[in-house]
Amino acid sequence: MRRSVSLRLVAIFGFVFLYAPILSLVVFSFNESKLVTVWGGFSTKWYAALLEDQQILDAAWISLRVAVMSATLATVIGTLASYALARFGRFRFRMLLSGAVTAPLVMPEVITGLSMLLLFVALEGIFGWPAGRGVDTLVIAHATFGAAYATVVLGSRMSALDRSVEEAALDLGARPLRVFFDVTLPALAPALISSWLLVFTISLDDLVVSAFVTGPGASTLPMVIFSKVRLGVSPEVNALATLVIAAISVVIVLASWQMRRAAAQTR
Repeated sequence: MRRSVSLRLVAIFGFVFLYAPILSLVVFSFNESKLVTVWGGFSTKWYAALLEDQQILDAAWISLRVAVMSATLATVIGTLASYALARFGRFRFRMLLSGAVTAPLVMPEVITGLSMLLLFVALEGIFGWPAGRGVDTLVIAHATFGAAYATVVLGSRMSALDRSVEEAALDLGARPLRVFFDVTLPALAPALISSWLLVFTISLDDLVVSAFVTGPGASTLPMVIFSKVRLGVSPEVNALATLVIAAISVVIVLASWQMRRAAAQTR
């Protein structure tokens, strides 16, 4: 009995420690006062002010575009890499491929950002592309480290798939490419959604790598928020964070529903 009570207290303390700051941020986004630590009454004026801040709106649009494109590209790369590692057995460059797709997981973001910056500078000097740094370089950089996370998520699911279903489809005359699209990918649907959402979230939240590979006119939302916070926390930032939390919560609920539905169909 005492152990059960202790576990509940520890769990409650953990949840409070994790979510109390987020809850306070949401509450103070409705604060009338401009001082974010002094409650001045309920108001939604900071949400209206946020919609009139063109800098934040432009940065949010850039971040969303980059996150969607990089998550999609990283998921495609992660699917191909995990399929090769799980289905092709031992091949010549297996260790090189395995190390290449997992290195970004343990590489410091400063090193990743600096290496990507040097790569883009070298490519621009040799081929003239990319001409400057912007959305294209952001997508490539985010997809590079995002592919590592996608490969880990998809690889665990790929190794757990029943290969007898794929072999049965091959015995019935289906070509390997059709087996991949008609049998393997549907079975990977929950992992595909999970990896896409994971990379999307990481890309949307990234600051360090983005600071290295972007240029003027392509600032992401975390970069704009960081620049504003350095001058003092603004209630508009609280309002923006609240909207992001609400949007992510909706996406998580929809994704969980879709994953359960996909899992039920594969049974």
